[in-house]
Formats: sequence, C-alpha cells, structure tokens
Amino acid sequence: MAQYELLLPKMGESVAEATVIKWVKQPGDSIDLDDTILEIATDKVDSEVPSPVAGKLVKQLFAADEVAQVGDVIAIIETEGGEPSTTEAPVAEKPIAEEIETIPGIAQLPSENTTVATDFSSSERFYSPLVKSIAAQENISLAELDTIKGSGADGRLNKDDLLDYIAKKNGGGSILTKTVAITAPAPPTSQTSENKVTSSAPVVNKTSTTSVSGGDEIIEMDRMRKLIADHMVMSKTTSPHVTSFVEADVTNMVLWRNKVKNSFEKRENEKITFTPIFVEAVAKAIKDFPMINVSVNGTQIIKKNNINIGMAAALPSGNLIVPVIRNADQLNLVGLTKAVNDLAARARNSKLKPDETQGGTFTLTNVGSFGNVMGTPIINQPQVAILAVGAIKKKPAVLETEHGDVIAIRHMMFLSLSYDHRVVDGSLGGMFVRRVADYLESWDLNREI
Repeated sequence: MAQYELLLPKMGESVAEATVIKWVKQPGDSIDLDDTILEIATDKVDSEVPSPVAGKLVKQLFAADEVAQVGDVIAIIETEGGEPSTTEAPVAEKPIAEEIETIPGIAQLPSENTTVATDFSSSERFYSPLVKSIAAQENISLAELDTIKGSGADGRLNKDDLLDYIAKKNGGGSILTKTVAITAPAPPTSQTSENKVTSSAPVVNKTSTTSVSGGDEIIEMDRMRKLIADHMVMSKTTSPHVTSFVEADVTNMVLWRNKVKNSFEKRENEKITFTPIFVEAVAKAIKDFPMINVSVNGTQIIKKNNINIGMAAALPSGNLIVPVIRNADQLNLVGLTKAVNDLAARARNSKLKPDETQGGTFTLTNVGSFGNVMGTPIINQPQVAILAVGAIKKKPAVLETEHGDVIAIRHMMFLSLSYDHRVVDGSLGGMFVRRVADYLESWDLNREI
C-alpha cells in the first residue's frame, strides 16, 4: 500500500489560500477517482476538491474552518501499490456556492487598507495570512493575539476564533474574510427580461427555525447572513456614503437595441442586452474622471490603472455574485456583450473561477430588475463608488424643438451613484454620474456594431 498526499489545488493566480468548509469523506471512507473529498472556500467562491486517485482516506490534516495555503498537504489517501507520492490535485474548478466579495451593498476585506504592520516572526505560534490580515485591520497587536485561545489543532487560532474575540471585545461588527451576496429572485420587468445584471435586495436563508409562544419564530442567521451583516456594517462605518441621482432619457438607446438585437444574435450567436451598453458608458466616464477609479489606504489614495468593472449577476438560488470584466475600456461593444453573457452564464451554472470575481475597481448594480426606479447602494470596499441603474419606464417628457416645447412619450431611467465622501466630493460624484447619463442619452441610432 502507498500513501498519496493530496495538495490544496491552485485556484487562480491571485488566490493563495482557502478555508476548509466541510469534509465530505471521513477517515476510513473508500474513495473513487474524482470523488469529492472536501469543500473549500476562497474569498469569492466555494469549490469542491476532487480526488485524483482511488483508495481510502487515511487522514485529514486540516479541520473545518481552518485555512490552508495553496500547495499544502491537506489529506493522506492510501492507494494500492506503488511508492508514497505527492501530486498536486487538479485545479478546483467546480464551484458549489457563489460567495462574494465584492457585491453591491456588501463590502469585502480591504486588503489594501491594512493599518498595522506587525512582525509575527517573534511569536512561536503559527498564524495564517488570513488571521494576520484580520488582526492588522483590527489593530490587534501580536502580544494580544498570543493571548487568544484557539480551537484548531494544537490550539491553532483560526479566523472564527479571532472574529468571535473581536465581536466580544467591540460589542459588534468585525471585519470578516469573505463576502457573500444574497438577493431575492428578480421578478420579470420590461427592462430586465434579457438583462442579467441585478441588484442586492437581501433575503434570509432559513436554516434553523425555533417556534416560540404566540406563533412567532426565532430564526438563527446562517453563515452567509452573518457575513452579509458584518460586511455591510463595515462598509458603512468605513466610508461616509453620499448618493447623487440623475434621470436620463435613454429612448435612442432602447430603440437602437430593439433595431439591432435580432441581426446581432444571428451574426454573433449572442443576445445583446442593456448591460454591455451600461458597462461601456461607465468605462468611458471613468476615463473622463479617473479619480472615481481609486481605493483608499489610510491617508493614501491609490489610483487604479486598470478599469475593471464588476457586474452583479443573479443566480437560480437567489444569491448574487459579482464577476469582473477586466480592462472593460479596451473592449468594443461586441467584446463587452460576449464578456457579459459568458460571465453571467457561468455564474448561473457555478462555473466561475475565483480569479474572475476579484480585482474590481468599480461596481455596477441593477435595482431596476426588481422594478425599482432608483436605489442607494452600499459601496463595495475597497472601491469608492458604485452605480445603480433603475428600471426603464415610459414617461411623458418635455422636448425642446425648433418649433417650441412639446410633450412626448420617452424611455426614462434613473442612475444612482453612491460614493465615498472621504475622497469623492459632490462635484466629482455628480459630474461622473451625469457623464454616464450623457453617454447613454447621446446614443447614435445609426451606430454600426
């Protein structure tokens, strides 16, 4: 008999670690090739780790909720014959539950906003990078960290131990390491039947219900709901939020899309929705006002070179995930359409990779998918602005013509921009959302695509 060392697989260039969520196989269980052995969670996506060999699980080297680094040996599998081996497991590309960071209305751990630099080399105790990041963000010294009791193997301190300690110490919200988005399913509207961007109206996943007298029920928050609560509080306490609104006449945009959508689908085998049009307008406006494409690190403003736009995509479960369109300003409308459709489809089918939900510099969310005309979204940390697009409604509007003012039926919509008043003042925020509206209003009915 030989022993096979299962390694934590690579999950993308920017993903260095993952948290063990649940062991599907227990020591002594038989394992077939490609059987799921455990479930892991990165900052953005939960995945299954399959077995590259057949045999019997001998040992689990990480407990649930512990953090492993890519390349760590996470399990020992006994196989038939051969010599002991260490082979990297296949890349985990089978997400089972989308959890984000980074979604409209919910913040993520601000990796660029560390406030304390601590030398951990002087401690004899092991701390994962995740624990170190949380400790630095919460201004917890090494001496204080060493006093916190850990529940992991050999007294190891895991993230839940630290978060529980912070919650008791501060009496409230702490900074978590994952971001999750949960939304109510979107009812169909005239705008969004073909538009895959949605907003972030949260609902509770009822996993534990206890009846009490009088017919009331106590519903215990599940893991996702707790993460959402903490992240929303963190974003609101981190950034002073201001929201500016603009109403846009998007009649030409709507008529143009209606004119080209059938021929475009025949030619490209892709449906063109409003989403890529919104993304294009946002990318253009960011190039005009680059200081909206920044993040904050203490007293430093980090101006982003790339324009990476996150879009909120609805999932069949009602959850929400925000895949990122990288370098959106470098794509034409055909490229944006294909990128939007591809990311939305793979999000719905649980095929997104962790890298594809990271690195966003600006977020777009569609509150119109619920029939809402406007909203005040919460900033997606560490970004400094988020744009909500409302439902497109037909309204009577005053038009100025060479023969005087007339009243006509127009397609109108509201744009809502929430921004971080630490670094974005009303003039910049107002001009930016107005510029996005200008690009949408000035749409060329004769544009070729």
